[in-house]
Amino acid sequence: MPDDPARSEIERDQARQLAEHHYYAALDLVLEGHHEQAVEQYRQAVAADPKFTDALHGLSRALQDLNRFDEAIVVARQISDIDPDDILAHTSLSILYQKKGMVPEAEAEGNKARVLGWKQQLKKGNG
Repeated sequence: MPDDPARSEIERDQARQLAEHHYYAALDLVLEGHHEQAVEQYRQAVAADPKFTDALHGLSRALQDLNRFDEAIVVARQISDIDPDDILAHTSLSILYQKKGMVPEAEAEGNKARVLGWKQQLKKGNG
C-alpha cells in the first residue's frame, strides 16, 4: 500500500535517524579536523533528509572552512528556502558574501538577519 500514512511516517522516522547518524559522524569529523570527510557525512545526512537544516548548517560551515564559498552559499540559500526566518542562514550568507567581496549582497543578508532578530525579540516581549 503506497498511500499508507503509518508507513510513510515510519519511513520519515527512519530517514531522520539515518540523517542524524551521518550528522553526528560529521560533527565528530569536524572536531578531529577532517573537514572533507565531514562534508561527505553532511551530504549523506541531507540526502537522507533534505529538510534537516542542522545538517545543512553544518555542511555550509564545513564548506566555508574549506574556502569553498560558492558551494557554501548554495547550501545556505537552501536553508533560507526551507526556513526563511532562519537567522543563522542569513548571517552565514552575509559572512560568505563578505568573504567573496560581494558587499551589497552581504549587507542585504545582514539586514535580513537583523530584522528577523528584532521580530523574534518582539515576539518574546509579547509572548
